[in-house]
Amino acid sequence: MFFQTSLAATIISFVLSIYLYATSFLSPSSPHKVLAAGGNTGHVTYDFFLGRELNPRVLNGSFDLKFFCELRPGLIGWCVLNAGMMKKQIELTGSASSSMVLVNIFQFIYVLDALYMEKAILTTMDITTDGFGFMLAFGDLGWVPFTYTLQAAYLVHNDPGIGWLMAAFIVGLKILGYIIFRGANSQKDAFRSDPSHPSVSHLKFIETKRGTKLLVSGFWGMARKINYTGDWVMGLSWSLTCGGGSLIPYFYPIYFAILLIHRSIRDDEMCSDKYGKDWVTYKGKVPYRFIPGVI
Repeated sequence: MFFQTSLAATIISFVLSIYLYATSFLSPSSPHKVLAAGGNTGHVTYDFFLGRELNPRVLNGSFDLKFFCELRPGLIGWCVLNAGMMKKQIELTGSASSSMVLVNIFQFIYVLDALYMEKAILTTMDITTDGFGFMLAFGDLGWVPFTYTLQAAYLVHNDPGIGWLMAAFIVGLKILGYIIFRGANSQKDAFRSDPSHPSVSHLKFIETKRGTKLLVSGFWGMARKINYTGDWVMGLSWSLTCGGGSLIPYFYPIYFAILLIHRSIRDDEMCSDKYGKDWVTYKGKVPYRFIPGVI
């Protein structure tokens, strides 16, 4: 059933991508139609993959397809599939293991946080920069729910039986990652909304020639992509619940590290073009990308 469901999601992603590409050429003067710089090259395959239109809308512009797909079907489906894996383990063994329970709780909290802090996604690269093409359509509907559940799927038949000491370490790692991830993102969002707010008014920043303020203290004084670090640490904690018997459950942190490094490079290039010498000054004050004092 897992294979059939994932195949259906892949087919839906293709159909949606074809629709998005075709409709991106319609009504070019519509106030709701904005083309993405990266997906409007004239090369069909490349534009189909990256997406020509930045934020395609339906229902007279009232429904943003990309914003909906970024958070709703894939993330909620991820939790539903995890619950199904736990139910299967209970059917086979008579109970849910500590590893299975931790994975379900950890990833449910992650999804719940994303949905609760929904407005924060409006400032991410997916929304502000990337078009909505096959890359994001498949990523949202196929990749996320069917690869992010690998830990739960592995545990159904290969539970390592971790002890309480290891479980406590994993929980601590998850909490640390969440504190960094949520703390950094919340601090950034609060500063953007109101720099004079008591929670962020003490933070130091440099003001660019564009009038933008770049934080150089607090979480953002530690590393330029400290939120990525927290995100990755949480992903590592999910995989550690599966022990060390296979690399399969570690696919997520391996893949995610590659994704975050690539994304940080893209972001650095865009910010360099955007801020010029101010970006050089900023990097001088915040020299590390992910881990303070290391990298």
